[in-house]
Amino acid sequence: MEDEHLLIANALHDHNAFRVLVDRYYPLMLSVAKSIIGDSLAEEVVQEAWLSAYRNLAKFEKRSSIKTWLFTIVSNEAKNRLRKENRTISMSDLSEGSQDTFLERYGSNGHWSNPPTHWHNDTPEALLNNHQLKDCLNQYMAKLSVQGRAALTLKDMHGISLDEICNILDVTASNVRVLIHRSRHQIFEHIEHFQETGTC
Repeated sequence: MEDEHLLIANALHDHNAFRVLVDRYYPLMLSVAKSIIGDSLAEEVVQEAWLSAYRNLAKFEKRSSIKTWLFTIVSNEAKNRLRKENRTISMSDLSEGSQDTFLERYGSNGHWSNPPTHWHNDTPEALLNNHQLKDCLNQYMAKLSVQGRAALTLKDMHGISLDEICNILDVTASNVRVLIHRSRHQIFEHIEHFQETGTC
């Protein structure tokens, strides 16, 4: 943490120190941007986010980590770009009346009523070695809601805490849990389909 604070202090007046910040966090910010807005505009969004970070670095209050602060900036840039592109960030999948098919897998006794299909590969690592499945996963991720994809990416790919995700996406803790749960379930169902049929 001390190293991070020293780097931030140096980055305020030293371009080389700021470049170290960029090198350290650019790939992660690009991943967050892609999860929200897709591949085509992500690079541009990240560049805008870095410009904003550079202008506001002196105002960084260290109430969160620099990573969370940068993720919040790039998330806001991506969501603003979505609005400019006349697309909307939908939170409809959080409504109380929305159907959660995952619960249908359980009986009243709490046990599986519809157990998962036996996967042909034994481990997640073995599954990810399947290049066709990797391509399918990219397609599945693209079909998730904007917020769901972002929450899942932040939690499962980058290990960001729920509290930090709340700040980054500007949603409540309960909404973050719902987003992650439903996104994981959708991915789970798609992997099952792939295991059963060999196709996306």
